[in-house]
Amino acid sequence: MTIVSNDPSWWPLINASLIGSYFIVAASFAVMYDWVLTLGQEVELIWRQRWSLMTFLYLSVRYGGIGYAVMYMLDSVPTISMTDVVSLITYDAPSWMDVIANIMLGVIMIARLHAMYQKSRKVLIFLVVIFLAIRIADVVMLAIVTMQISGAEYILSGTYQCMIDLAGDFVFLESMDSIINIVWEILTLCLAVWIAVRHFRELRQHSTSGIIGDCFTVLMKSHVSYFASFLVVKCFQYGLFSPTFSTDMYSLDTQIYIGLIQILQMVQMFVLGPRLILGVREYHAKLVANSDTASAMTSIVFEERVHVSTSSSV
Repeated sequence: MTIVSNDPSWWPLINASLIGSYFIVAASFAVMYDWVLTLGQEVELIWRQRWSLMTFLYLSVRYGGIGYAVMYMLDSVPTISMTDVVSLITYDAPSWMDVIANIMLGVIMIARLHAMYQKSRKVLIFLVVIFLAIRIADVVMLAIVTMQISGAEYILSGTYQCMIDLAGDFVFLESMDSIINIVWEILTLCLAVWIAVRHFRELRQHSTSGIIGDCFTVLMKSHVSYFASFLVVKCFQYGLFSPTFSTDMYSLDTQIYIGLIQILQMVQMFVLGPRLILGVREYHAKLVANSDTASAMTSIVFEERVHVSTSSSV
């Protein structure tokens, strides 16, 4: 049922919605702009190579991110009219896409760590068990939230607003979800730092230490950048519970703060996420083009061999 109102008491909500939509559009275009910037690399390093699990994960995260951005814009721009059912779908869909994207990013992390630990079966089993426990909890909590929420379309002073009623234990479940995701990211970072430090120490006296050492440097740079962005997003999200923001959710400062969270979150998942694969493949392709010793990288690049001709400009 659509509710129509021109009551001035809704104006703070309308203004907040307009400000928020600007940030969401900016975040969505940031994802699309990064895709345009890396399209040449994607064609060379993804589409023209042998298909594998990492190829599927890259394309899913990259193009799923574009779909996520489109759905988020549809749900947030107040000039777009939608029915109650469509409003609820456009709210739920990004939440489920977020969970699916995190599952794929987690698989990428497991593959990287498995390679870094020289295909250790114990490490793989440990990571898979922890990962499955966390993601199953994620799915269960999101399913509970999805069943408890309801939505309705409001037309307020000529703008279209999707009002979502977050009933039940939404805040508690969101907090638990954040905590277990932080635990996972800290675990993967610690494992990556530990094996990298150990390898740097062991390879100082070997002739191949330059190649493998550089590889670990590439892996660690992308991993640390991804983790840092994740940590910043979570810190910003917890900042919303402070009295400064929670007392007036419609203020300009609060909306700017929430907008920054949205930009950082989309960049973390759908810009830095795909670059976890693209950066390593690009480094390996340069080794293939410039050195015959690139075969030392095979086990590090997810058991894949990127075939690039020596005349490649990559």
